[in-house]
Amino acid sequence: MTTAADDRFFRNMVTNMRNGVLAIDREGRVVLINEEACRILEIAPDAEDSGRHFSDLLRHHHDVVRILAGAFEMSTLPNRAELRLKPTGKVIGYTLSLVRDERLRVHGAALFFKDLTLVEQAEERERLRDRLAALGEMAATIAHEVKNPLASIEVMAGLVRRQMADREDLRGLLSDIISEAKMANAIVVEVLEFVRPIRLQMDRTSVWKVVEDAIPLAEHKVPRGGTRIEVDVEAGLPAIQGDHHQLCQVVSNLLINALEALGGQGTIRIAARMKPAEMDEQPPEIELAMADDGPGIPGEIADRVFNPFFTTKPQGSGLGLAIVRKIVDAHDGRIDVASNAGLGTVFTVNLPVGVPGQLGF
Repeated sequence: MTTAADDRFFRNMVTNMRNGVLAIDREGRVVLINEEACRILEIAPDAEDSGRHFSDLLRHHHDVVRILAGAFEMSTLPNRAELRLKPTGKVIGYTLSLVRDERLRVHGAALFFKDLTLVEQAEERERLRDRLAALGEMAATIAHEVKNPLASIEVMAGLVRRQMADREDLRGLLSDIISEAKMANAIVVEVLEFVRPIRLQMDRTSVWKVVEDAIPLAEHKVPRGGTRIEVDVEAGLPAIQGDHHQLCQVVSNLLINALEALGGQGTIRIAARMKPAEMDEQPPEIELAMADDGPGIPGEIADRVFNPFFTTKPQGSGLGLAIVRKIVDAHDGRIDVASNAGLGTVFTVNLPVGVPGQLGF
């Protein structure tokens, strides 16, 4: 016989589970929803949720409503299935079960689910690494084959230009040839830098020092003009284990992109803070965000900005952000971009705070 104490124990257990739990009765009324479910679904916890129809509670999650609506009609319920929540883009893994009494009569259904977003992102990064490795081998071979002919073209054009001192028209054409050869050679050098394996020189450094050193590096390549750069690094951030030079390159490349997008006006905000772990057994992270109030990135290309050789700049090689991502991956971190046309862009770098003796942050 179930006692009130047993019932409290059961509800406390479900409330504190690290998986989301949502249970309904045969009429579709919510019997129980725990805090983790509210967090994943981004629903504000409310004592009045119990007794509401699940379609009302989940009115912004039509796919979840569809799954629960079929719970009492499906012959085989989904087990360890995955679903991307359209309102938030989160990926969940879920199991749907019927709730039966001792006589096996169905009294309700329960949805058990877990946030797999970070797992999905890690798998996507691994797939990207595989693609980049194959691309890198091909690019390295091509770059080495192209580099020598380009150098020869530049040298021979220079010799001919000196011999044509009296032909101003030809000297101009030869200067253009030399300029284009130098530009092509610079792209080849950048390709070789991209495909070369990253060798990290790990040492203790601080996020504040990384940001401080990266700003003048970026301004050396793109003048700030009237653009304001605001820095807000949370007090008390721990020193991190990483390659200071490579991390400076990450921040300076992101800052260069922001300065170019703003064109000498607007504001860039660089902020760093500690971010608690979102999943079990995951170390806390340092989150470094760079936001600008520039024109933003069109939605149709936002997912491609980290792809090698993708660029919207007339003279760009399309390797800047690809190199940034490669460095972040080498530090066991991740980088994301959020942007709306006309409302600016935010690049967010998350770097795990490591344990002494381990590689990484």
